[in-house]
Parts: sequence; C-alpha cells; structure tokens
Amino acid sequence: MTRCGVIHVASGADYVDLACASARSLRAQEPGLPIDIFTDDPVPDGLFDHVRPLTRPGPRAKLTSMRETRFERTLFLDADTLVVGPLGDLFDILERFDCAAAHDMRRASPLIREGSVRTPYAFPQLNSGVFLYRRSAAMWALLAEWERRFHAGGGGRDQPILKDLLWESDIRFHVLPPEFNLRRLTMLDAWEPLDARPTVIHSHRLMDHMDAGYRPKGPRLREPAELVAAERDALAGEWDGVEESDPVARFSAAQGRE
Repeated sequence: MTRCGVIHVASGADYVDLACASARSLRAQEPGLPIDIFTDDPVPDGLFDHVRPLTRPGPRAKLTSMRETRFERTLFLDADTLVVGPLGDLFDILERFDCAAAHDMRRASPLIREGSVRTPYAFPQLNSGVFLYRRSAAMWALLAEWERRFHAGGGGRDQPILKDLLWESDIRFHVLPPEFNLRRLTMLDAWEPLDARPTVIHSHRLMDHMDAGYRPKGPRLREPAELVAAERDALAGEWDGVEESDPVARFSAAQGRE
C-alpha cells in the first residue's frame, strides 16, 4: 500500500475542472506525490495517478470516498483549492495524530457555531476541505459515523457533524495552522514575512464563474493575485456601514448588526 498521497472527489464538469486545476498546482509543488481522483466524469490523461468511480454519488460523496483511499496517509483536498507551496513534512503530523484540519472562518457566526452538541466558543467547526488523516481503526470508525450521520440527517453541511464527532470522541486530532487551509486570503496582507509559509489556498472565489443560483456569475479566477484582489474588495464591503473606529470594538458593533 502506498504510504502518502492526495485525493480529490469531484462530480460535474465545473467541479472536475477545478479539481484538475488543484491537481496541476500540486504537481508543480510536489511532482512525486501520488494524486488520485474519485469521479464519474472524464479527466485529462496523465494528470491523476488513479481515477476511481464514485461509490455513492451525490451530496458529500467525499464522505464515502475518503475511506476508499489506497494510501496509509491521505490528504483530501476540495476542488476549490490551489497548492502554492511545498507540503514539506505535513504528513509527519500523522505520526502522532489520526487527523488534522484547520479552523473555519466566520467563527462568530451562527453557521460556524452549528452542531447538535453545544461546544465552547473556542471549539468551533474545522473546515473539512483540507483534511489530513491516517489509516487507523479509530479514524475509519469516525469516517463511517460521519457519513452515517450526514445521510441520516438528510444532507446539508458536513462540518457540524465533524465538530460533534471530534468533541464526543477520544480520537487524536491536530488543528493545522491557517497557511495549510488559507480561506481568508487578506491574511497574506496582514502577515509579516516570517509569520507563515503559504501552502494551500482554499477559496470559494475559484467558483465565482459557476452558477450557484444565489449570486451573479463572475469571471473565472485562476491566479492567487486575482483571488486576493477579490478578497480585498469583499473585506471592504464587510465593514461598510460600521462607524465604530476602535479596532477592537468595531467587531462587536459589526456583529451586533447581524
């Protein structure tokens, strides 16, 4: 069995296109690392090492595919990711932990507080779009229960279930630093040079050109600079109408209007 590798799970031409872009960015940084994709759609020859069919197509097909990995240590990447730096010794985390993921953004919002189990504010949802895990009995049991609860609950979001499971279980998990799942790209403006090594960008703005049904379609963004520019504009919009000038108090003012 191959020791370390990356998997993508994608369905539909738009998502497969994003997964291919993610895989190409990974190849540029880690040319020797195996990359598999689970999909029922055609993909370019030679980009992926293995192409596997979806066992359970539909919402959150990844929850099934993640247990079908051929690797001992697996990094799952959402389609809307770009690998912009070497992974380095990331997989070595799995010497001590069963899985690892980064905190999600918007942690003060009800969306990211969701879950059947009430947890402290300091235990928010982890973002499951960049998920590192190892093959172990405890991990496979958590993945199976994650999938079971998702489908038993009629679908929706998978991250509240993951939060519940991590809170309830004794599984050993690690919280990755944000550079391994960079959701808020304006952090690149705030960091000093030695603060971090940007590694994985995970931006929904890579999907701006797709028809989501709840927002107008925009241009196809491909490059980190384009994504950061879009994020800067969006950040300015988030603070529109907040008159509080104190750099700390303005958060309470903004959250009070939600």
